[in-house]
Amino acid sequence: MAGGAPLGLEEQAVLGAVARLPHTPLAGREGRLFCAVVPLEVEADLADLAFSAKREGEDLFLLQVVDRGLVVAGVGSALRIDGGGLERFRSCARRWEVAAAEAVVAQPPEGVEVAVPVAMGGFAFAPQGGKSVAWEGFGSGSLTVPEIAFLHLPGERPVLVLSAWVEPGERPSEAVGAVARRVARLERKGLGLLDPLPTAHPRVESALAPEHYEAAVQRATELIGAGKAKKLVIAREVLVHSPQPFAAPALFGALREGFPSCFCFCICKGQKAFIGATPELLVRREGQRLTTVALAGSTRRSADPAVDAHLGEQLLRSASHREEHGIVVERIVAALKDLALWVTAPGEPTLVKVANVQHLATPIRAQLPGPLNVIELAGHLHPTPAVGGEPKEAAYALIPQLEGFDRGWYAGTVGFATASGEGEFCVALRCALLSGGEGRCFAGNGIVRGSDPAAELAETEIKLGAILPLLVG
Repeated sequence: MAGGAPLGLEEQAVLGAVARLPHTPLAGREGRLFCAVVPLEVEADLADLAFSAKREGEDLFLLQVVDRGLVVAGVGSALRIDGGGLERFRSCARRWEVAAAEAVVAQPPEGVEVAVPVAMGGFAFAPQGGKSVAWEGFGSGSLTVPEIAFLHLPGERPVLVLSAWVEPGERPSEAVGAVARRVARLERKGLGLLDPLPTAHPRVESALAPEHYEAAVQRATELIGAGKAKKLVIAREVLVHSPQPFAAPALFGALREGFPSCFCFCICKGQKAFIGATPELLVRREGQRLTTVALAGSTRRSADPAVDAHLGEQLLRSASHREEHGIVVERIVAALKDLALWVTAPGEPTLVKVANVQHLATPIRAQLPGPLNVIELAGHLHPTPAVGGEPKEAAYALIPQLEGFDRGWYAGTVGFATASGEGEFCVALRCALLSGGEGRCFAGNGIVRGSDPAAELAETEIKLGAILPLLVG
């Protein structure tokens, strides 16, 4: 390859993969996906490769859990599936199933078992969310099969997947070959390091006054007391204004280093980047096994082990946090009973600790009656009361009135689905939407009976500690 085999690939390996695709023009009346798969070196930094491959203004999807060895990354778009409204998950799942079933994949090398192609993307919190100017390009739901994908699923060999949408009359080998030639010219750029400004400093401000958030919490407790809801999650938005554009690659590198057990993600649409590190799994489907986690109720961490343990014990014993957590567990289990052969969840929550926050967590497992698509499963569970409320319909109606802004993809879900319908989606939390030198950070809390507005405001500051310090330097 040019540039001294920058991806650790031999040119012959790429050419050989493309050569296994048809050389004759595609017949028929409908286009379809064609893909070629190439093994990668195990030590390759797939996040670096994805950012290095990205062109100015091009789509990028990146999801990584360092501790699990999971990386799903894609650049460009061979196929995009958009959806909106209450049926957006189901409609996207159906369209993906058709596209995946009709896709033509060149015979993969021996030892490569990933079910390609892979669709990557996410969904806004609300059925019609993500349509404000701030979220331009994201929409209510969007899945993409990238032209260039770097995949490392746990237990599998890392691979490069080259994809192209081929119309009738076009030659699949030529279309995918054009993508391969682009890869051949790639050179690693590195993620870079965060570079604090030596003179000017970013400016931080609440999009709405902190008092607005406290008033929203107070109103939420009144609505709960009046029986309008059992729980409402109220979020706030904090703006960061920097004199120079934010560097998404460097920020992503810092997030995955600081939060190796979390889902670290970066989704670029045009000139915007949605980036974060969330501890919350919405759904994972492996065969007919489903895994999810109820994560609700949180407190801060301490550098002193004794204090940290004490804070965790207080969280486990907190009546309000246990009530909040119990609502989430109850809803998820009830939702899964509609789908699964059996559902199991421990009777008591445990603590999940990340760099700046510790949470109450209950892992939940289920056995599915058949291979249901993970996209549709995500829609069945989203939004859990951990990010929405209970009941769901009341939360959808009340939250926008109380918060006063479009959440977009914050508290929505991002993830991937393989051609066989397996995959995983996480809840998009501890995140920021970047546009040039502007960053929009988000944090929210679950409100139940007796929630204290000042304490809830203080807890959002703790949660903002995952992303805000990286933006302000």
